[in-house]
Amino acid sequence: MQRLDQTAPAPQLTLARRSVVFLPGDPGRTGRIAFWSPDDPAPPTAADLPWVDPASVAVDDLVVVTEDVRVHTVPALCIPVRDALPVLTRARLSETASPATAFWGSAALLGLHLVARGLLLPGLTATDRDAWRIGPLGPDELGLVRTLAASMPPAAHSVPLDADGPEPVLPDPEQLLRAFLDAVADSLPRTPAAELAAGGPAFAANAAQTLPEQRAWAADVAAGHDAGVRLSLRIEVPGLTAAEDEPSAAPRFRAVLQMHSAADPTLLADAADVWAGSGGAAGSGASDAAVTAFGPRARMDALLALRRAARAWAPLTPLLSAAVPDAVELADEEIAELLGPAARALAATGVQVHWPRDLSHRLTARAVIGPADDGDGGAQGDPRDSDLPSFLSADALLSFNWRFAVGDRELSRAELDRIAEAGRPLVRLRDQWVLVDPEQVHRARRSQDRKFTPVEALGAVLTGSAEADGRRVEVAPTGWLAALRDRIADPEGGTPEIPQPTALAATLRDYQLRGLNWLHRMTSLGLGGCLADDMGLGKTITLIALHLHRQTDQTSAGPTLVVCPTSLMGNWQREIEKFAPGTAVRRYHGAARSLEGLAEGEFVLTTYGTMRLDAGRLAGTDWGMVVADEAQHVKNPYSATAKELRTIGARARVALSGTPVENNLSELWAILDWTTPGLLGRLGTFRSRYAQAVEGGQDPAAAERLSALVRPFLLRRRKSDPGIAPELPPKTETDRAVSLTAEQTGLYEAVVRETLAAIAEADGMERRGLVVKLLTALKQICNHPAQYLKEDRPRIEGRSGKLELLDELLDTILAEGAGVLVFTQYVQMARLLERHLADRGVPSQFLHGGTPVAQREAMVQRFQDGEVPVFLLSLKAAGTGLNLTRAGHVVHYDRWWNPAVEAQATDRAYRIGQTQPVQVHRLVAEGTVEDRIAAMLLRKRELADAVLGSGEGALTELTDAELADLVELRGSGR
Repeated sequence: MQRLDQTAPAPQLTLARRSVVFLPGDPGRTGRIAFWSPDDPAPPTAADLPWVDPASVAVDDLVVVTEDVRVHTVPALCIPVRDALPVLTRARLSETASPATAFWGSAALLGLHLVARGLLLPGLTATDRDAWRIGPLGPDELGLVRTLAASMPPAAHSVPLDADGPEPVLPDPEQLLRAFLDAVADSLPRTPAAELAAGGPAFAANAAQTLPEQRAWAADVAAGHDAGVRLSLRIEVPGLTAAEDEPSAAPRFRAVLQMHSAADPTLLADAADVWAGSGGAAGSGASDAAVTAFGPRARMDALLALRRAARAWAPLTPLLSAAVPDAVELADEEIAELLGPAARALAATGVQVHWPRDLSHRLTARAVIGPADDGDGGAQGDPRDSDLPSFLSADALLSFNWRFAVGDRELSRAELDRIAEAGRPLVRLRDQWVLVDPEQVHRARRSQDRKFTPVEALGAVLTGSAEADGRRVEVAPTGWLAALRDRIADPEGGTPEIPQPTALAATLRDYQLRGLNWLHRMTSLGLGGCLADDMGLGKTITLIALHLHRQTDQTSAGPTLVVCPTSLMGNWQREIEKFAPGTAVRRYHGAARSLEGLAEGEFVLTTYGTMRLDAGRLAGTDWGMVVADEAQHVKNPYSATAKELRTIGARARVALSGTPVENNLSELWAILDWTTPGLLGRLGTFRSRYAQAVEGGQDPAAAERLSALVRPFLLRRRKSDPGIAPELPPKTETDRAVSLTAEQTGLYEAVVRETLAAIAEADGMERRGLVVKLLTALKQICNHPAQYLKEDRPRIEGRSGKLELLDELLDTILAEGAGVLVFTQYVQMARLLERHLADRGVPSQFLHGGTPVAQREAMVQRFQDGEVPVFLLSLKAAGTGLNLTRAGHVVHYDRWWNPAVEAQATDRAYRIGQTQPVQVHRLVAEGTVEDRIAAMLLRKRELADAVLGSGEGALTELTDAELADLVELRGSGR
């Protein structure tokens, strides 16, 4: 990691050298970090801190105790904890950082780590204000806090509690550190979108919410976590030892309540001993001193914790009313619960379950799927390609089995039957007592005889789980299935199996050859796939190479049917004739279409419309391969096009699409269920199991399972991926059309009508001025009504088509971890975008003509370092002189009608040193003056450069009729 001194802006270096102290607040998020120095009484100002909201920065007089142990008043720069976190975490790396800075930087990292682990508790402060705090903290976390607190230098807690006392008393290090961690916890969850997620401002808004009616609830939440004791259960089986034979009567179980000191994890006593006030009870190991060490609140704290535990597991309820909460007798079914869900529920309340050492052996279960005749756990060798298609046929079935073991010794079927018949949670097996969950055994026996189709089984082992008896269980593959999973798990892994075909009149790039090998592997195994490379990476030539290779093997040879949009048929024919000379190709399209005389290795090109009409005729041909190009055309599985495409059989199915998912995951299901039917299950099941959980962000594990399932069947390479385009990266320019909203349409038409009437009556400079005013007004309306109307604190969302498209683009770009430059010629529009992005929780910064040089350089550095992914720039101020190669995307929010100026702005990202492809997005309002100018630039670039070289000025010389035609709102703009 680079030192801060080499990368950070000067103000951060200055802060790093100062002393730092935390000033607690109520609630915690109002706490502040104060930077001060006895040697430099003039702290940085808000202007020196561009990463901090100036309104939250204050320079206050601070009372501190300095090294001479005297009280002094010094000026201090105070900023909120949230704004101080990036400063502290970076500043601690500086070689010149003060000890206090280094300490609070480490504390900030600890706080961020605990929050990232989800250790957050809601509650109320002493003044009934909503606040988050760190917790619950276990022994390990408490140890970290105490170790760090012990290293706190005096300067880090230099603000005295009572400056007027005879001697200054500094805050307790651990208490101050805990208050800081609580402040971190109270700050981070409060984002612009938090209120939407929380359903209200409580525990989401930055403004304090006073909630006195929630005192009882807050006390209940705090009870189990702030108590000075922790509880555990010690399970006893009276009269039973490991040497005994299994008794005829069912064994009795007792759960003994134990207390642990939160301050000293080694301090342990039975609850009965603490209630009795003396130690030494048999088996407890507690002493009078140990019991006394729990403190006077031990009983109350234990009861509060016990109440929470009883809510999690009802059998503990009798202890709440017992004179001495010592132990409870447990039935077999309750012991079975403790072997599964009850133990997890109790652990969530901080209560652990401890089993006798003699009962440490447990029955473990492992679900496996594999060929029915593979009883040795997978000793068979890898299957041949020629074997696997038949192995994966629809009538083949694979067994789902449970394998039980004690330690590393697998049980026989007879032993498993004996355990199931006993129906007890404790059985004698192989000269040792074994804990058994009877319900687990019964579930396993009920699902033992289930059969899977090979594709269902493959999906299960790729995700690592399957549904058994209504529950999801972990599964492992055996035999050929294990070999198949390992072979396809990494689409581009391993050594290439085949070279490029000799008949291919081209040399494939490395990534294209890897794509060819992946397609060969999947199709030769009887599986399909979707090649989802970016546009321009050569999906067509890769597919042509696959066709040529398949013709060299009699088992895969045959004609290939390509279904594509009408506009791509000509391109397909040219590419085939160019790269596969001598290969027959025909268009199955138009009135004279025919399949007569079809050659063995011929290409047949047809459109989605023709395929839909002639699906019956096409299905009657023995196709070697069917290809769906731009496969997003069948993303709706209920459409006639998708249904008819499924009726056409082939030995291999391949989908080509640069956008396999445009709106939702159901589109991905539609494509992959065509290439490999049954892989993702039924659509309804897929939606409930994956789509809803992933799209709603409800279940991260679901996203991981879906990724594991889809990865072998979808090969996605981007231009920005390492090794894909090592030469000078390409630049892709796209005009993205948007529709005006109803509000924009009304404003646009009104301005055109009124201003054209005024222009018709004016001449000379007055007319030219009105034309420029009209064009400016229309461009501002196309941007956002609030810009044209010059509204103060306007409602931003839902009023601009451009803004909606920008949001969609940014969602995609930021999901890829890329950086983006957003240019606009209007400072006011950039301010609106800045506010809108802040409301959405998207980090951004804005550079304009008024930005000082030093601040400008700092902003560039932050963007290049990846700290801020969205850089808003004034086109005129930032169109030249900047090196912003971190950006892989450039968005022109509004058009500067001089192409050279736009090109210069784009070159801030597309320049020497750029290593990733650059995509330029120009936002154009459909049917408006912007649309006409964009079309002119596209159709007649050279003429447009001459006519529009001076920007809007050239348009002032248009006649009234020409001007009216230029600005008229038409088509989809209405």
